[in-house]
Amino acid sequence: MHKAACGQGKREMTTVTEKIDAKLVKELREKSGAPVGDCLKALQESKGNIEDAFVVLRKRGMASAQKKASRVTNEGAVGSYIHAGGKIAVLVELNCESDFVARTEDFQELLKDVAMHIAASDPRYVKPEDVTAEDLEREKEIYRAQAAATGKPAAVIEKILDGKMAKFYEEVCLLEQPFIKDQAISVKELIAQKVGKLGENITVRRFARFKVGAADWTVAQTKAVEAAE
Repeated sequence: MHKAACGQGKREMTTVTEKIDAKLVKELREKSGAPVGDCLKALQESKGNIEDAFVVLRKRGMASAQKKASRVTNEGAVGSYIHAGGKIAVLVELNCESDFVARTEDFQELLKDVAMHIAASDPRYVKPEDVTAEDLEREKEIYRAQAAATGKPAAVIEKILDGKMAKFYEEVCLLEQPFIKDQAISVKELIAQKVGKLGENITVRRFARFKVGAADWTVAQTKAVEAAE
């Protein structure tokens, strides 16, 4: 009976595998950047649904990136992007663990994508932890006043405040912003996909953005992640 059950399980796996069209695997690979094997497994788990498979890969990518987040990233490259017409320019430093990965096509593609995103979305910080205490308190005061004006209970006001702050981080922090070339993922998730594919921790250390005629410019820097002792 045990052998019969195992045989049935194998037949079911084979059936699921056979249903996965090679075109779907290719489409998911192009969409996610994940290895072919991972794309196939994700499609098998989602029974051929490419959107659900993409979510599976996003979760795995974030988990993989989280595991590697404590690794030191002292290698990398500086990339630039100048918008058509020369009105906006960006410099960004993207770090990884080895010079070998820094020279790969995938890493260089990510570097260009991040620089282009910064030019288009004008973030002020790299990540939420970098927001200054002054900016943070100013925004909270504004949102508290707005929420209090609704006359709702304190507990409800705090929930409103939490939602407003999440939106604020999404607007001003590079890693939290929806990626300009694929709004379904954040820049943080975009980087996580490359971490999963390349097998190294990848971090944005700093960037600068200049716009012709603007009264100011943006220079943002985050502390490098140090390896746990």
